[in-house]
Amino acid sequence: MSGEIEVQSCSRCRSDAIVFQAYSGQHLCGRHLYSSIRKRTSRELRHQLDLPKNATKEDGSHFIVLVAVSGGKDSAVLLSMINEIIGRRRDVELVAGCVDEGIDGYRAPSMEFAKELAESLDVRFETLSYEEMGYGRMDEVVRLMPSMGRNHDDAKGLMPCSFCGVFRRQGLNALAEKVGADVMALGHNLDDMAQSILMNLQKGEIDRSVRLAPHTNSQIEGLVPRIVPLRWVPEQEIHAHALHAGLPIHHGECPHAPGAMRQQSRSVVAMLEELTPGARHGLLHSLDQIRDLHSLANPDLKHDVNNCAECGEITSREVCQSCTMRDWLANASM
Repeated sequence: MSGEIEVQSCSRCRSDAIVFQAYSGQHLCGRHLYSSIRKRTSRELRHQLDLPKNATKEDGSHFIVLVAVSGGKDSAVLLSMINEIIGRRRDVELVAGCVDEGIDGYRAPSMEFAKELAESLDVRFETLSYEEMGYGRMDEVVRLMPSMGRNHDDAKGLMPCSFCGVFRRQGLNALAEKVGADVMALGHNLDDMAQSILMNLQKGEIDRSVRLAPHTNSQIEGLVPRIVPLRWVPEQEIHAHALHAGLPIHHGECPHAPGAMRQQSRSVVAMLEELTPGARHGLLHSLDQIRDLHSLANPDLKHDVNNCAECGEITSREVCQSCTMRDWLANASM
């Protein structure tokens, strides 16, 4: 019958495939896609998180893993996978943490999905809002951006993501401190990693690339180390698995994201991958090799960090970018 779409069979069984891995040449059904993602996530967890057989602390408390969640597909798959792999350990406690940026029509519904998943897995759910941290809602920040640009040269031309990225990092740091986290798991997928690497390399920021998570062997003093267990899994595969597994996920896009530099890098990485399947893996392999060479060339290197003169948070400058932006906001609100 004309017009029918031919569904390929899974390369490992006779079931219908739901994804095609151009970089491996394999078609995978839902069951084998899950198995593939689980295997890669488990391998990265073992590599990035060095847990002894008993990780209970001297005071008898658990080793706490803060899983940063947003309600989206990546963090949903991250939380469900980590819960499957180490969630039953009596010496480990998982905490799902969500930062509320204050974006109407976007964050509230996505937080509900994140909370629903955490509760279904019996994982503690914690939140922290920009307002609680003294930044104000992100929608208000965007409204004040033109005024900040007029008042401060450094604020001119900045996109909403420039502000949100800084505030979100501080929010995650504060959440980690709030729950006493020993490590923080982020849901960055292979596409996210490739985009970040490309953005840093095109600006010549090797040091920034080297500081990208995971922080397994290069911990920054005063900062809860980050791990990224999904870093070898492409976004498409995560999305397909989340839908096949029926995970509660929010499909909306942030209304303030268009125009951000990451959107440009997203398009470039997608084009590279289409032209040369495996390009994303190549970028990530390159970063790992750069990190190893950088470590060999600088065996005694310590990350140049200070404590912010205003808030005490870790920063590379006298006053952190978060406090600088908060001052801009305060002036713009007057």
